[in-house]
Parts: sequence; structure tokens; C-alpha cells
Amino acid sequence: MKYPTMHDDRSPQPSVENVRHLARNNCNFRQEIWTGCHMQMTIMAIPPCGDIGQEIHNETDQMIRVEEGCGMAVFGKCDRCPDAQMRLKPGDVVFVPAGTRHNIKNIGSTTMKLSSVYAPPKHPKGTVHRTKEDAMRAE
Repeated sequence: MKYPTMHDDRSPQPSVENVRHLARNNCNFRQEIWTGCHMQMTIMAIPPCGDIGQEIHNETDQMIRVEEGCGMAVFGKCDRCPDAQMRLKPGDVVFVPAGTRHNIKNIGSTTMKLSSVYAPPKHPKGTVHRTKEDAMRAE
């Protein structure tokens, strides 16, 4: 099923985007907005008490920026006994080296909006996951 997007993906052509605006207006759990040969950008909307889900990208570095809302970055083998966790606010960036288990949790009362860069790309061009469940089914 194709979900509506708010943005016309022009990748891999050069493009200038207001990522903060795109992220703040995004209602999808995950939406790809640009994919090149070596890098990709997505935006995400995480509902209150939600999270991206504990994940690890063995071959991909990731940068996650909080555009709106507040959260918690959790690193380690499990969420219950993390090796490290840090509070997040708008403007904060989380750098996740390849092979690092991580999760981002929304600890606020409003939807947390994120932008994320993957190098190399992680998701197929044109990816739109309306919900976390849609994303989990696609993995």
C-alpha cells in the first residue's frame, strides 16, 4: 500500500531541503526523503511512550537528530540494563557507529520528530512506513 507523502523525493539529484520543516510536519513512523549512492536521509514520528525499537546496523553508521520533542537514547544489549542512556532534546544529535545496538524512546507527552542519516543507505528508496508495525513487517 502506498501512503501519501508530503515531499517529492528528488534523489539522487542534488537537492536543498528544510529537513526540520519536513520532520515537524511528518506523520509517518518513517519516511525516506533522499537516497544517494552512499547516504540516505529519513524522517520519523515517534508517538508518546513509543520508540524506534532496539536495533543494530552492522554495516551502517547512523546519525539521528531530534527536531521536536524529547526522548532518551539507549545503548547496550537490552533496554532494561543499558550500557548507557542519555536524555535528548531538540537540536541534539545521536551518532551511532555501525554495530552498535541502540534505541530512541519518546519520553515526552507529544510526538517526537526525528531526522536520520544512514551511510550507506539502509531502506529502499521511496520507503514510507505509516506505523512502527508497518516498519517491522517490512524488515
